[in-house]
Amino acid sequence: MSEARVLVLDAQPPPRLDRLAGRAHVLHSDESSLHGLLPEADVLLVWDFTSDAVRAAWPGPGPRPRWVHTASAGVDRLLFPELLESEAVVTNARGVFDRPIAEYVAGLVLAMAKDFRRSLEFQREHRWQHRETDKVFGSRAVVVGSGPIGRRIGTTLGALGVTVRLVGRTARPADPDFGRVHAGEELPALLPDADWVVCAAPLTPRTTGMFDAAAFALMKPTARFINVGRGAHVVQDDLVAALRAGRIAGAALDVFATEPLPATSPLWDLPDLIISPHMCGDTHGWRDDLADQFLDNFDRWVAGEPLANVVDKHLGYVPAEG
Repeated sequence: MSEARVLVLDAQPPPRLDRLAGRAHVLHSDESSLHGLLPEADVLLVWDFTSDAVRAAWPGPGPRPRWVHTASAGVDRLLFPELLESEAVVTNARGVFDRPIAEYVAGLVLAMAKDFRRSLEFQREHRWQHRETDKVFGSRAVVVGSGPIGRRIGTTLGALGVTVRLVGRTARPADPDFGRVHAGEELPALLPDADWVVCAAPLTPRTTGMFDAAAFALMKPTARFINVGRGAHVVQDDLVAALRAGRIAGAALDVFATEPLPATSPLWDLPDLIISPHMCGDTHGWRDDLADQFLDNFDRWVAGEPLANVVDKHLGYVPAEG
């Protein structure tokens, strides 16, 4: 095929694009120039996956890229009608973030169970305060999201001796790692027994606002909630109310409906909440890993081979194999 035109949405060029030399003409775009450059592109690499620029720029005359790749696991920013109805293939960064996010969640579980937060506070105060902490081994977790990230979280927690129930879109009665995958409709029945509730689901109309006052009311008062999915999975005011009333013991949030989290947000001042700035999957070298994944997929595209990580645009995620 003739030299492809790859349009990159980001003010900062991704690493390793020198591998495209002689095979692709690379165009760089920021949010303001994206609309004018889209008709020139065969491939759109959404390197700035926090941007909504594609949603704003895609509608309009002229051709559109045949392949759109986002350097993120979530694709909710790309699921707008004009792209859904187009023939463009969408791929994502499935597989890059699984282990780092699972490690981060395991770290949060250990930190909350062992009360590391107060240990650090007492250290700063030069205060010797003996206390007892919670066991992790033998505790029970519900992990919502049965994709690679949710599965890796489940197996990592399982290695710590946590009994894990995995929740997906539909039930799967014979799962090699978890025995079975529970359907989303089963979540209310699972919440009352969980010590840990972890959200790692894709954001779809079905999962938006799924953790609301009713969900928190079903959890036991010693339970902790962790969200590494999307901020819109949680009704923020309901979580604030649940924490203030002691209806759950604590929470950890890495994602928020508005990012960056405003300085005026009541979340900052909740003593039983751990906040991190959407970083749970970002380890040293993660940008190189993302670039390598795109470039490997580009090799497939040039060779006319099936692309990896093709998203079902109507489901909002990459369907499970098999």
